[in-house]
Amino acid sequence: MARYTGPVCRLCRREGAKLFLKGDRCYSVNCPFVKRQSAPGQHGARRKKLSEYGIQLREKQKVKRAYGMLEGQFRGYFKTASKVRGATGVTLLVLCERRLDNVVYRLGIGKSRAMARQIVMHGHITVNGKKVDIPSFRVNTGDVIAVKASSFKSPMMKAVMEAEARPMPKWLTFEPDQLKGTVVALPERDDIDLTVEEHNIVELYSK
Repeated sequence: MARYTGPVCRLCRREGAKLFLKGDRCYSVNCPFVKRQSAPGQHGARRKKLSEYGIQLREKQKVKRAYGMLEGQFRGYFKTASKVRGATGVTLLVLCERRLDNVVYRLGIGKSRAMARQIVMHGHITVNGKKVDIPSFRVNTGDVIAVKASSFKSPMMKAVMEAEARPMPKWLTFEPDQLKGTVVALPERDDIDLTVEEHNIVELYSK
């Protein structure tokens, strides 16, 4: 299946939860999800009660769409999580949270995960001093994520330096004047603000 290119606010309405796909607009009163929470489409307001499978599917779609992944990639994350000791659902979310594009978003360098993904792919980001242009690159404790010095002059980065500071998760630190952040710990379940019942995803893939 090709990547979705339509209005992203429809995805939030479809999943019945804020996925923070539109950057600053998601935090404002102009957020379409705040104005209209029914599912998109002619019959969206008359949503039927979901079956057990439907509930599990929606939870999976919610996480996939929030982090901007396709089915094959997301299934690979689940397989990796299932091999790690501990709660598979929590491990799955932590693996998604450790993606480089998500970390760039969490640091406030990108207003949305889609924008952060583009910044990474265009080669503006370094990890421990080396350029990394792979959005799915997995960060570890102690990694230093920074914007390349040659990218500081771009209007996008100047806007980031002048923007109001975004609340920072406790597993990251950020120096806005240097556009540099550090992974001080691995994220935990309480650090992930996505409203999802991850056990449903485990049950879906375990069938």
